[in-house]
Amino acid sequence: MPEIPTGGPRTGVIHDLGYRRYDGPRDGSATIARTLFTTGLRHAYGLGRSGRSKVMPFLLLAMSVLPATILVGVLVLTPATSLPVSYADYTNQTQLLVSLFAASQAPVLFSRDLRHRSIVLYLARPLGATAFALVRWASMAVALWAFTLVPTVLLFVGALLAGLDTSDQVAGMLKAVVLQAGLAVLVAGITGAISSVSLRRGFAVVGSVMALIVLTGVVTAVQAISASEGAESASVGVGLASPWSLYSGLANAWDAGITTQVPVDGAWVPAYVLVTLLLSAGCLLGLVARFQKVGSR
Repeated sequence: MPEIPTGGPRTGVIHDLGYRRYDGPRDGSATIARTLFTTGLRHAYGLGRSGRSKVMPFLLLAMSVLPATILVGVLVLTPATSLPVSYADYTNQTQLLVSLFAASQAPVLFSRDLRHRSIVLYLARPLGATAFALVRWASMAVALWAFTLVPTVLLFVGALLAGLDTSDQVAGMLKAVVLQAGLAVLVAGITGAISSVSLRRGFAVVGSVMALIVLTGVVTAVQAISASEGAESASVGVGLASPWSLYSGLANAWDAGITTQVPVDGAWVPAYVLVTLLLSAGCLLGLVARFQKVGSR
């Protein structure tokens, strides 16, 4: 082994570039989570991304707001004693748009980081896999809630401008807002869990459409057939299988202005509440487990 020469002049030079250590305050996990939440919420609507990314969310939002705008115009220009559709039922009537928004934007928040392996950079920070999954889920839930809330607020303002009874409108709107929040939590969990498993955007969108749109159509058809055959318990029981039928059933039970094939009452009301909570919690646990598995690699 050759000896390392120790004699002779040293040629190494240390340059002082003037950098200093950062001695100021350091933000912790709360700030990281807040920033991640805000970024996820913005990305759900394409903000901070390319112009093409903004087309789908804002087009769907515009299509959701347009009928409410027309209804407000009719209310203001013509004498009316009530809204032609309740606040909760308006969300139900526009469920296709809400479902398409969730199906198209969930992969942006849950699939992209996993597909491009940028999740490794996120999890290298103090924010762990569990917190990351929860923050992403919260971003999606709030984005969905805002999507349903915008036309609801527009209808509420139109009802007040038309001189409708204020107490009735406030009660109806508050019921709708609570139901919409529960729907947003449930749908965000379902689409988030599907998108975290299906890394390809197309597969994630198709899976979410199957869970939100196709399944709802099948459940609605079975409910109608069961009701027409006199099997009322079967009609109500089938409603436990779909997020939108759960939403409609709870709105019907709460007298929020949605009419179902068979009224949801009695022991079915706690059953609907329990299934909604269990399904939301199950999807959230699955989402957390998925990101924990990725973070442990």
